[in-house]
Amino acid sequence: MVSPSWHQYESDEGSTVVGDLRVSDPIEAAHLDVERELLAYLPPSYESSDRQYPVVYMHDGQNLFDEATSYDGEWRVDETMTELAKEGTEAIVIGIPNAEDERPIEYAPFYDPVEVPDDANLPREDIEPLGDAYTDWLLDTVCPAVESAFRTSSKRGVVGSSMGGLISLYSFFRDPEAFAFVGAMSPAVSGPWHGIQEFIETAGHVDGRIYVDVGGAEFADDPDQSAQFEEGVKQLVETLEAIGYADELQYVYDADAVHHESEWARRFPEAIRFLLG
Repeated sequence: MVSPSWHQYESDEGSTVVGDLRVSDPIEAAHLDVERELLAYLPPSYESSDRQYPVVYMHDGQNLFDEATSYDGEWRVDETMTELAKEGTEAIVIGIPNAEDERPIEYAPFYDPVEVPDDANLPREDIEPLGDAYTDWLLDTVCPAVESAFRTSSKRGVVGSSMGGLISLYSFFRDPEAFAFVGAMSPAVSGPWHGIQEFIETAGHVDGRIYVDVGGAEFADDPDQSAQFEEGVKQLVETLEAIGYADELQYVYDADAVHHESEWARRFPEAIRFLLG
């Protein structure tokens, strides 16, 4: 592929971006016949050094850096990384925008319509999940576009929440040589996506750090769904421990937390400190 050009992020009125944020030319995502612009947050020391930096690839890129572009609040990744740089923790963070209406299909490596909750706005028929195609695009297109443009080290990881956490886990275990760490915040690992549990158990232990968390009130208006979701994450953690993860695994249970960007923003500093070591 031809490497895309990158330019400075143009802030609009109401923008909350902090630091050096770049935007790529649109790149093709052929599996959905669309083009997307990538976002790249560069560390405070980037322009004044010749260092190579770890790269954190993150899903739902619209919600990471700018309240003005988010559809339900932002993660404050730019603010957090700017503060962590004062501690010596720096990385390039890549935001990959989601596919909006196609998000539940693109981020799904597995899909069981029989397990769709009654009140969920999800397909109730067999669909062809695009998780493999998305992971191929991430590795074959997105990573080369980033790593040919910026000074990156060989330390590469993937982070996301909810279904973004699901596809992060899948990418890490499907291609263990590609990633050094994975962060899965409130990951969707039960219901229609329960297949990830057996997939990880079969894949077995691979080298790298894993951060997993879940809230105790993920869906406050639906206690049954919340309990199923929480139980799925606990099962995931048990599986990870059973296949040999101990010091490389950090699990956080946040008793009062709901399923929302504000909660993931609050937990992100602890997660990224652990993942970057």
